[in-house]
Amino acid sequence: MDRNTEINTPNREVRLPDVPVLVASGNQAIWLSAEGEIETTNLREAAVRVNKMPPLVVHRLNIARRLGINPFPAFDLLELYAFIHPAETCLPTARGLAKAVGLIPSADPEEQALALFEAMNILLNNLTGLTGKKRKSAAAVAMVMGQAGWNWAPSVLSAVGLPENKTRFGGLDAWSNLQEWPDFAPESPADDIAVSEFEARARLKELLGDNAEARPQQADFSAMTSHAFVPRNQADAPNIVLAEAGTGTGKTLGYISPASIWAEKNGVAVWISTYTKNLQRQIDDELDRLYPISEEKAQKVVVRKGRENYLCLLNFEEALQGGAAQKSEQISLGLVARWVGATRDGDMVGGDFPSWLMELEGRSRITRLADRRGECIYSACSHYRKCFIEKSTRKARKADIVIANHALVMINAATRPDDPNLPKRYVFDEGHHLFDAADSAFAAHLTGQETAELRRWVAGSDTGRKNRMRGLENRLSDLIGEDEEGQEALQQAIQAARKLPSDGWMSRVREGTPNGAMEEFLVHIRGQVLARCGQPDSPYSVECPAEEFTPEIIPSAQRLDGALKALSTPLTTLAKILLKKLDEEAEELETATRHRIDAAVQGISRRNNLSIMPWRAVLKGLEDTTPEKFVDWLAIDRIGGRDLDLGYYRSYIDPTEPFAEAILKPSHGVVITSATLRDNFEDAESWQSADMRTGTHHLVLPPARVHLPSPFDFAKQTKVIVVTDVRRDHMKEVSSAYRELCLASGGGALGLFTAIWRLRAVHENIRGPLAAAGLDLYAQHQDALDTSTLVDIFREEENSVLLGTDAVRDGVDVPGRSLRLIVFDRMPWPRPDLKHKARKKAFGGSRYDDKLTRLKLKQAYGRLLRREDDFGVFILLDSMMPSRLISAFPPEVEIQRLGLKDAIALTRNFIAEKEQALNKNIIG
Repeated sequence: MDRNTEINTPNREVRLPDVPVLVASGNQAIWLSAEGEIETTNLREAAVRVNKMPPLVVHRLNIARRLGINPFPAFDLLELYAFIHPAETCLPTARGLAKAVGLIPSADPEEQALALFEAMNILLNNLTGLTGKKRKSAAAVAMVMGQAGWNWAPSVLSAVGLPENKTRFGGLDAWSNLQEWPDFAPESPADDIAVSEFEARARLKELLGDNAEARPQQADFSAMTSHAFVPRNQADAPNIVLAEAGTGTGKTLGYISPASIWAEKNGVAVWISTYTKNLQRQIDDELDRLYPISEEKAQKVVVRKGRENYLCLLNFEEALQGGAAQKSEQISLGLVARWVGATRDGDMVGGDFPSWLMELEGRSRITRLADRRGECIYSACSHYRKCFIEKSTRKARKADIVIANHALVMINAATRPDDPNLPKRYVFDEGHHLFDAADSAFAAHLTGQETAELRRWVAGSDTGRKNRMRGLENRLSDLIGEDEEGQEALQQAIQAARKLPSDGWMSRVREGTPNGAMEEFLVHIRGQVLARCGQPDSPYSVECPAEEFTPEIIPSAQRLDGALKALSTPLTTLAKILLKKLDEEAEELETATRHRIDAAVQGISRRNNLSIMPWRAVLKGLEDTTPEKFVDWLAIDRIGGRDLDLGYYRSYIDPTEPFAEAILKPSHGVVITSATLRDNFEDAESWQSADMRTGTHHLVLPPARVHLPSPFDFAKQTKVIVVTDVRRDHMKEVSSAYRELCLASGGGALGLFTAIWRLRAVHENIRGPLAAAGLDLYAQHQDALDTSTLVDIFREEENSVLLGTDAVRDGVDVPGRSLRLIVFDRMPWPRPDLKHKARKKAFGGSRYDDKLTRLKLKQAYGRLLRREDDFGVFILLDSMMPSRLISAFPPEVEIQRLGLKDAIALTRNFIAEKEQALNKNIIG
């Protein structure tokens, strides 16, 4: 095939780049020349060749990682795909891109190279079909990107033609075509009509369809969760259902059934909360069954996340205004502009903005366009009525189902306890993570990063960048007007905030040249940590107890307390003045202004109540014993030997206590569900552990509890092996075990690690042998891809291998052949830090360690089976596994302790046997 071909259309001739196609597979590089010739080289030769001529590739950053070189210029088909199909995603691989454009993906690298050339033709041919406004928009954006050096611009412009008129932003002002959100009359009070078990079962049957297989556990689960959707009988005593449902039960549709009925009956949303973005996406997909018409679903279902996940149109406009001096950013901004015109809801993190595009264009470059908590100027913004966040907030009030996350739910409840719009009915999926989510939400950390962020929120940015200068003066000055007391309080707050850490604070603290009371406090905190931690030169985070302070810390803490008081007092005054304005000018204030004032008061209250007041309580009590509910420590946070933050840390020993107060007690009904709520070590205590992890033990009335077993035959479908002759702390031995086990399974292997450094060591040792065997290896912290994308690739590539840590263990949903082996590097004991030490003492000593470890093993093992015909082997490379932990696995599964040789043989034979049986069934 001759590559020197142009696409001929009735109207124009499309120019194709005269460059070779490059596909990296295993330890080889496949080249397709412009003349259509195929050539195979090794990766080292490919690394030299790519610098001579930019090739056509898929994901240039990941290709560079595989070649072991720095990023290089390339014609990246992912950028072309993102331009032509904005707000649509595809797997960032050769096979993934081929599939996305309608080609049949091939496992053969040479076929993949040919497919990429064909995919380029298809994509550019799609452009030639654009007409009207769509063609004009594409041409205008491509011209700006081309002037900034975008490789694809000549081909794109030859397909769509040159732009006709030059506008201020060169066509990148995508907000101009967005629709404004409409105003609605205030909602009527919600009804409180119960949902019966019969109704829940009937709705489930309707969602599954007539041809669905009978799943009694799922119907029972749906009926049981309906008990959370009946009126409560007394204040602070919600109807709580704790439901542990084994893998394969079908929890999602099970709780959607009663939740959707309750929302329809009562005219108010049910909030479904998850811990991971992956599950948010899965729930959203499942709701297609309930709302098959996309227009109806858009009205009935809203996905909600924190503000920092959404594009801020004002930030985007300000980035464009500075674009003349930053030509390199125009390519990224052009791709974002294309996405703005097509996105469902403006969600840049886990939404329809391709995560691989964020990596390709630079994560910091993209995320700076997102909103930042507390920065919004609300109705003073020229984009207010088109704002994605405002649209999402308003839609949520009229929706039936809101898909949120634990962090957002907790922050909303903690900062707005009197808000009448807070949900009264929740479903918490991934309920086993509520303890960890509450730990993050209700902690009080007096650190350099936290106080620097407070300074920015009050006083604005010190960098001079327009999109980071919106401090309180910008947000509140016009609201305060000519009120002298208010203007004086505003200036006092700004001056007080400027005594908090500014840019470069970490360097000054490290050098002992602090600027202000907080930086001085941090200098002394750092000194105590380094003196007492035992490993001051460790590349990882170090800590020491918050007690017996060095002589300098107490007086510096007193000075810092005075500085925080000087900030808190005028902030309190500002909040009072704004509330007074709401009251006295109620007749004159427009709705948008009222919303602005209300948001400003909430923001001030949040900073005061959740940050400054807890910080001051810490500082005032340094010479006293830490309150019984809390654990305090000093720490320097590090990653890879680089200091990221440091300060004084305080957490609740039991963070579910504030969770219960803020969320559970005010609620009327709550479903908390997971496949791993209970610890099965002792039946009498199994629900006690579930109560402790979810906060239900803080309620007056006990929850309703139900356990529904998995429908899977674990003994028949899985094997569990503990390898007895691999030394867990000898990484060469651990690496050899991973290599041989992955080869025995033929891929489809998930490697789980208890530490990043262990993952990196194994990755380095096995990537060559696996590549030689034709197995693609992917890894967290190694590939230039985010975790969700890695999981998506692993799900699609049946013979690949994925290495990961906790985020992969908890977030993987991979049915079918793609996951047939899990290898855990060692026992996942809890990290023995000071916070865990306090909880261990409070929650039962070594039994608490065992409980957490069993639950981690249970969660990891649960990844193996996602549907009826799944099978797999779970292997732990730790001969020291105590027998008291085997209850993490189903009782019917035999735990086999074998040497590595026998484990490899058993893995190979078991998987081969299951695949042979599966193939016979398919053929039959």
